[in-house]
Amino acid sequence: MIPYGKQDISEQDIASVVEVLQSDFLTQGPQVPLFENAIKQATTAQYACAVNSATSALHIACMALDVGPGDIVWTSPITFVASANCALYCGASIDFVDIDPQTYNLCPHALATKLAHAKRNQTLPKVIIPVHLGGQSCALAAIYALAKEYGVKIIEDASHCIGAQYQDKPVGACTYSDITVFSFHPVKIVTSAEGGAAVTNCAELAQRLELLRSHGVTRDESQMDASSVPDSHAQTTFPPWYYQQIALGYNYRMTDLHAALGLSQMQRLTSFIRSRQHLASRYNELLADLPVLLPTQHPDTQSSWHLYIIRLRLAHDTQRVNNLTHSEVFSALRERGIGVNLHYIPVHLQPFYQRLGFAEGDFPVAEAYYETAISIPLFHGMTDAQQDEVVLALRDVLLM
Repeated sequence: MIPYGKQDISEQDIASVVEVLQSDFLTQGPQVPLFENAIKQATTAQYACAVNSATSALHIACMALDVGPGDIVWTSPITFVASANCALYCGASIDFVDIDPQTYNLCPHALATKLAHAKRNQTLPKVIIPVHLGGQSCALAAIYALAKEYGVKIIEDASHCIGAQYQDKPVGACTYSDITVFSFHPVKIVTSAEGGAAVTNCAELAQRLELLRSHGVTRDESQMDASSVPDSHAQTTFPPWYYQQIALGYNYRMTDLHAALGLSQMQRLTSFIRSRQHLASRYNELLADLPVLLPTQHPDTQSSWHLYIIRLRLAHDTQRVNNLTHSEVFSALRERGIGVNLHYIPVHLQPFYQRLGFAEGDFPVAEAYYETAISIPLFHGMTDAQQDEVVLALRDVLLM
């Protein structure tokens, strides 16, 4: 089976983890800030907060922006459920904005219409979470202009996007957002086995993120609540053991083991991106004559190519290609050892979200995308022979 995505672990990666295993620190030690520094260098963001997953990063990003009961958060329906769940964790409500039919990212035109309607109804969101699907940035400048007009904060879900660029700047520079979130899951471009990070250019938000990832506990005297200090500690300096919990946080910390792997992987980020760009360019050539829509790349973006998503050109009358349905094409490719996948089932069609009131037909562009999309294999280390095998299988299924 040729998987749709997989990690690429080098001897240096293994040695980096073994070195931590032989050190004095297994949980949070010196590797975590080093990994955070590597993320800052790659994104040009001023602050980075490494955590145990991108879901955790999304959660504390919402919390850092004071999302809570009575608030509304909007995101794309074409994403993993974590992009929406993070708002619910905070007690807020969630809604969706339909996607652009070309890039499959959150559509600025749909956003403009929805914001105008929400303002009239006094139901404006507190935060918008645009998702950079497959490694291509959303139209952030347009989204930011709308958010600024309506007083809305932005969290970029860049889980697919480390190493990508938007308007010649790294995704994560936070030029058009308050916080950007990355994922380091094994199928992503860079892996820490499991992990995530939130980056920002705001010192106050960075301080909140760090507090919330670690139980809401601080040893920083400047953050402590002086009115809660016991009388026995009423002195110029606090005892060396003293700490305070000043917020309700979580144990979302990244370990030194995970950080060491992530740090080693970050040294190959440029190589990973070049490899994926080469593979995507080769797919563009090899698949040009097949009855599929190839990924569209906006000129403002340089994708990191986490995913290569094709869409079947189904006949309007039969909803088939080569007499096969979407599901049958998918199954036929799997039977030939091609580990295709589908990113994603629209979140609003999930049973949990339908119980919240969402229904089929709510976001028609996202639903039309879902009816034809297939993610085909693309990963660092994929050989020409493997790629040729994928293309041959597609030809057999779609043309024979």
